[in-house]
Parts: sequence; structure tokens; C-alpha cells
Amino acid sequence: MQDKLFDLSKYRMEKAKDDLETSEIMVKNNKYSQSINRSYYAMFHAVRSLLALSKFDSQKHSAIISYFNHHFIKSSKIEVEYSKMLTIAFKFRNDSDYKDFYTITHQDAELQLENAKKFIKRIQKFLQQVMP
Repeated sequence: MQDKLFDLSKYRMEKAKDDLETSEIMVKNNKYSQSINRSYYAMFHAVRSLLALSKFDSQKHSAIISYFNHHFIKSSKIEVEYSKMLTIAFKFRNDSDYKDFYTITHQDAELQLENAKKFIKRIQKFLQQVMP
């Protein structure tokens, strides 16, 4: 059973890395809104890779974020700054996807991409400590 959870975690991390790569391509091609979306999903799938080991998942993004904050941030397993990165990315993604006339700048997209890179690196570091 544990091996299946590790496999699921690894699969989700690969999705995170793919989204991160896509975000980078989108920034380079001046597709800032799409880059914001992929940066957020990179972080989201990284969190889901972590939560696979806790046997938790949800179709609601807010539930995923809440679980992450409660079980990893409040317990000091992951530093608070990563919660802030995820929350900001979630807001950018929602605003960009659903608000009319919402503008994303190159600077916004670059910052979110850099945050996503840091975020994934931190989650990978945590996973390396708990997975074989």
C-alpha cells in the first residue's frame, strides 16, 4: 500500500514539474495569464504530491490548501512563507481566469514562476526526507 502512495506522490510531482516547465515557456512567449495559471497548478500538484502520503485529496482547491496549511504549515513541517506563496498564486490564478479585463504583467508572471520554482524545490526536499 505504501508503495502505491509513493508512486502517486511521484506522479503528482511530475505533473507539477510539467506545469512549471509550461509556465516558463508561457512567460518567454508573453502569455502571462497562461503562465500564472500553470505556476499555480505547479504548486497545487506539488501540494497534492505531498498530501498523497497523508491519503488526503479533494476536488476543492480550498480544501487542499486548508489541509496543507493545517497539517504542514501549522505543524512547522513546512515554513509559513510557502503557505503565503500558494495563497497568492491561488488568488492570481482565480483573478486571471475569472475576472474580466484583469491584466497580468510580465513582472507578475515572473514572480509567480520564481515562487513556483522555490515552492516545488521545498516540497521535493520534504518528500526526499520521508520517501525511500
